[in-house]
Amino acid sequence: MYSKPEGLLYLCAVQSRGMILMLASVVLFATVNVCIKFLSDMPTHELVFFRSVVQLVLSAGFVIQAGIPFFGNNKPWLITRGISGMVALFLFFYTLQNMPLASATTIQYLSPIFTVILAIFINRERVRPIQWIYFSIAFAGIVLIKGFDPRVTTWLLGAGVLSALLSGVAYNAIMRCKYTDHPVTIVMYFHLIAVPVMGVWTFADWVMPTGRDWILLGIIGLLSQFAQVFMARALHADQAAKVTPFKYVGAVFAVILGYTIFDERLQWLSLAGIGLVLVGVLLNARVKSIRAVSTTGA
Repeated sequence: MYSKPEGLLYLCAVQSRGMILMLASVVLFATVNVCIKFLSDMPTHELVFFRSVVQLVLSAGFVIQAGIPFFGNNKPWLITRGISGMVALFLFFYTLQNMPLASATTIQYLSPIFTVILAIFINRERVRPIQWIYFSIAFAGIVLIKGFDPRVTTWLLGAGVLSALLSGVAYNAIMRCKYTDHPVTIVMYFHLIAVPVMGVWTFADWVMPTGRDWILLGIIGLLSQFAQVFMARALHADQAAKVTPFKYVGAVFAVILGYTIFDERLQWLSLAGIGLVLVGVLLNARVKSIRAVSTTGA
């Protein structure tokens, strides 16, 4: 048994570790997004292909070494996770290449809201009435981003929202595989499907990367893998409700990086829209955390 002071120090250390790991994940994902932006002239499907190749090799190596069933158990939902995740990533990369970094990143943050809405039908979860108000706040923010930034066209906005929606499908599929398959298998299915599909497309529409492009492609694959590992460890180090809000610091990074690196200047109303999206998402996350505490009796 820990004494009271030792117990408090231990709890603080665990919580700090979860926060640090989540912030490390956010920094790595932000770096990946900047690399994608630098590769705006490269076909989007080629970016998805190269990222998936790197991560498939790393994930498959772990699965084989650990003796985990390579093709998993809950195949219908694993395939659903792979297809929806692949298309969602393609659309997200496309928006990163063609709209301001902060706007593309923020629209993707709608995915937790779509996850909750889809969970009503897929996983029979219930939504509190107040959450619909929070959803409305987030979508009002998207309207502001679209309405006051001509660089966010209707086509690009639709691609971004569809990416967030499909991410919600993928997250619900992951929940359906929670008790049937290893987390690495679930992650690997994304790349297991993306490599052949995007590979065929890349072969048919090949654009030779330059020397700098090869370096950026390698960085994208490696940092994406580490970012996912750090996020998973952050969620294991503490309750998801406590560390997940730090994920949305990525929107702040996107505004700063977009301005300093790509000279992307946003109007105040667009910034207000980004703020509304974050407020809606964070308030919804808070409702979920309160419900989790009340149901566990903590």
